[in-house]
Amino acid sequence: MSVRIADLTIGEGRPVAVLGGPLLVELSPSVELDALAGPAVAVVVDDLTLVRAAARLALPVIIRRPREASLMEWLTAADRCEAEGNASVVLCEAVPDLALVKAARAESGRPVIVDLGKDAALAGAAVAAGADGLLLHPGAPPEVVDAAVEDARLIGAVVRPEAPEDLPQARAAIDRTDAALAVILERRAELAGAIQRLKPVGGFAGRDPERERRVVAAMAQRAPRLGEPGLRPIMAAVIEAGLHAAEREWPAPASR
Repeated sequence: MSVRIADLTIGEGRPVAVLGGPLLVELSPSVELDALAGPAVAVVVDDLTLVRAAARLALPVIIRRPREASLMEWLTAADRCEAEGNASVVLCEAVPDLALVKAARAESGRPVIVDLGKDAALAGAAVAAGADGLLLHPGAPPEVVDAAVEDARLIGAVVRPEAPEDLPQARAAIDRTDAALAVILERRAELAGAIQRLKPVGGFAGRDPERERRVVAAMAQRAPRLGEPGLRPIMAAVIEAGLHAAEREWPAPASR
């Protein structure tokens, strides 16, 4: 089950204009329901007693779990919304309790998003836990938003399966995977440089063929399509590139 709502921004109890994007509104007892149907594209509910009223607006409903609500109460609220004839329900975890994100997604089959407030630090962890999307407070600085998007893209490329339906989608998925791969390769080169400084004999002279063989064998368990024959030249190139980078950063002392 999926509900398409793009570029969401949470308002403070009233419709909020988002430059270049749609409108999202938080529902509270003081909000005039009739005023919402026109401008808003979705409604956020964190008072579970208002779920039925929200469902009747014929808008996608984002049910944000109150801190005191249990998983069962949260999912039951979503069921009540669907019972009113509105199946466009998205669950939203705002604490966030990432264990509940995974459980809610598994038990309900509904999309689950995580409200990060103004803090992007948990963006990657939320995606790894199964979040289908992230919400940030409209006051979050642009660099915080960019960091959340980057973390979500990188972690998602590694842990979330994709099934592209056409060539552009497939290429976009590869681009995301390549971005994650670049970050991992940079980190590996950094660690390899640290190892070279710690080894008694560093650089190309200090290579350990037996360890490299074990590394390739272990990686083949996680990459069966490539296997050891496919991974061996890849890892040889990665190791050599890391050694060259280490030599550039930490040149060997001049001989006396």
